[in-house]
Amino acid sequence: MKPFTAMSIALLSLVSVVQLIRLVLGWDVSINGIAIPLWASGIAFIVSGGLAVMLWRESRTSQP
Repeated sequence: MKPFTAMSIALLSLVSVVQLIRLVLGWDVSINGIAIPLWASGIAFIVSGGLAVMLWRESRTSQP
């Protein structure tokens, strides 16, 4: 596995876990006074987790 691919998988996995934790614990997040709804974390969890899994699967199948 190439180093950049491994770093990308790790970063996307970390983002996914943090979004899941926010969703489960109900952390409030506001940006410039605007509250970000919890359902946005659900979408971010699915997208970032899906990208991490796709990268991991691609890196496993592309090795000779």
